[in-house]
Amino acid sequence: MSRPSFWTRWASPDGTLPAGTRAFAWPLSLVLGALIVAVSAQVALPVPFSPVPMTLQGLAVIAVGGLFGAAAGTGALVLYLVAGVLGAPVFSMGSSGLVRLLGPTGGYLLAFPVAALVAGKLGERGNLLRSLGASLLAMVVIHLGGWAWLAAGLGGAQAATVGVAPFVVQDSLKVLLGAVVLWRAQHAFHPNT
Repeated sequence: MSRPSFWTRWASPDGTLPAGTRAFAWPLSLVLGALIVAVSAQVALPVPFSPVPMTLQGLAVIAVGGLFGAAAGTGALVLYLVAGVLGAPVFSMGSSGLVRLLGPTGGYLLAFPVAALVAGKLGERGNLLRSLGASLLAMVVIHLGGWAWLAAGLGGAQAATVGVAPFVVQDSLKVLLGAVVLWRAQHAFHPNT
């Protein structure tokens, strides 16, 4: 049996939501999670010789999945993608539209819900090692999605050169920061872990 997510524990210390608030908490968690990722996408720096900008989205995806739980985190990232496709300026640097999912960053974006699911499922136990594993595996999922998408057009080696290599150092820091955030947040609501 899985433990309540950070979000559920925050909303209700005993880990259950009163019947009247369940209907309210679920959509709120989806919107809040999508908003967190949308704001993180606006912190973007172009990378020379790469079609992929540096953003804080990877960290946000890990945090949303790990803190809100697998179901709400995945739902929030699906909502984020749908909002972006429908024209909300939620993708990097205020962009939107289906063209973003079909462009060079599409693989990363499409991997976000899966990465949130991984972070939520693995990060729910709250110990530091498990939080680190959840963060690392979620980031690997994001990079595999991005690499595979780029490799379809550029070939595997070129995709790794422009879509993975420039981000290894900064994404390693995001993994560590994401693990600490998940661990401390879960520990705050599960002090015996």
